[in-house]
Amino acid sequence: LSLQQDVIAGFLYAILILIVFHPVVDLIDNFNLTYKYAPFLAALGRAFEMSAVEKVEEQLAALRIARRCEPSEEPTYLLDIDTSTAAQPGSSRFVAVCCSNKSLRVYNRDTLHLLREYSSHPGSLSGVRFAHACDSVVFSACSEGTVKCWDVRSATQEAVQVFRGYPSNVFISFDVSCSDLIVCAGTEKVEKDTFLVFWDARGISDCASTTKEPLGVYSESHNDDITKICFHPIEPNLVVSGSTDGLVNLFDINKDNEDDALISTCNSDSSVSSLGWCGRDYKQVYCTTHDEGFCWWDMAQLDTEEPITLLHVLDVRESVCSENHGLHYLVGGLYHEKAGKLFLVGGTSTGNIHLMSCGTDGLSLVGTLCEGHSATVRSFCWSPTDESLLTGGEDAQLLLWKPGAVERSLTKKASLKISSSVQKRVRVHNTSLKSRKK
Repeated sequence: LSLQQDVIAGFLYAILILIVFHPVVDLIDNFNLTYKYAPFLAALGRAFEMSAVEKVEEQLAALRIARRCEPSEEPTYLLDIDTSTAAQPGSSRFVAVCCSNKSLRVYNRDTLHLLREYSSHPGSLSGVRFAHACDSVVFSACSEGTVKCWDVRSATQEAVQVFRGYPSNVFISFDVSCSDLIVCAGTEKVEKDTFLVFWDARGISDCASTTKEPLGVYSESHNDDITKICFHPIEPNLVVSGSTDGLVNLFDINKDNEDDALISTCNSDSSVSSLGWCGRDYKQVYCTTHDEGFCWWDMAQLDTEEPITLLHVLDVRESVCSENHGLHYLVGGLYHEKAGKLFLVGGTSTGNIHLMSCGTDGLSLVGTLCEGHSATVRSFCWSPTDESLLTGGEDAQLLLWKPGAVERSLTKKASLKISSSVQKRVRVHNTSLKSRKK
């Protein structure tokens, strides 16, 4: 039975028990049965909900290596991963990986065979994203001030479109809206300036190689490097940004100016290393920090008197106990939509991957994935369609994990920890910054 069928079957069984053990006359006479048993049914619903979450946790803990990519000639850190959405059922999907040697690699999602490699970037790459509506279009951001768009079905090495920033821009983060209409990139701080730069992305699938200039910028909401940008999964006008200044800003880009667009500012008290959306209708925002902290906010509470902070952990390494392996770092968050549950992904310098469950009462270790990587894991991508996990690390390995899988590849794990041209920056932060709500 599927997860949903299990829950439905459980409720039907509970109703059957009520009918068997309650006098039939009372059932007929008491038309307010639902009200009478409401507390019991509510408790029962919570119990089955917990059971569903527990089942998901078991599935995550049961992830095993299904595939591993062939070693490349030039070992390199795998810094970011994204997968395409199949345009038609049964069609091939792609995996794109940005690497520390300034290359962008595209793999077949099922076999992890290398299909394309784009190596003409003059600067370091800071992210990779597939278009949502076109599974062959992929974007990458470069430190030399451009976001490039590639068509992986084309044999050419030329980008089909280039989004160019202003002369001083050094891009270190970016994202694409869920409607594929807007591209946004975040810059390093240059002198006193740091920017969120926006472009109109319409026409990416039918244009020859062209260059687009920015629609405009936000320049007042952060005062240090903008390390992460994340558009809302279903509302294209909402975007969050995180910075080394410790702030996480929520914007509605449909507004006319930056001041009106800024909906809320939350303070993580440290440099933001990753962030994302979670919760029902994706009303919540979470972030991790470069010193392994974790923050979790409920934006649905902005217009209420309730606190928006659901959980703030200063150092996850101290709060999550892993007896045999320890926890050295966090990679990011994973929201399991079917279970309605947020998980954190972290690991050790020897390549073990820890999966942690997030609750308002704290964090708990769900499971550890071993015997995969031999060095620090830098990136991952969760696929809800087949509930699989892709991971990439400093050992230059790209791994595909599936529940209960048996590895089909004969490629041997090798210790390939190498020097990278891209290193995480950890800064001293001003923790006196105040949260504000508009």
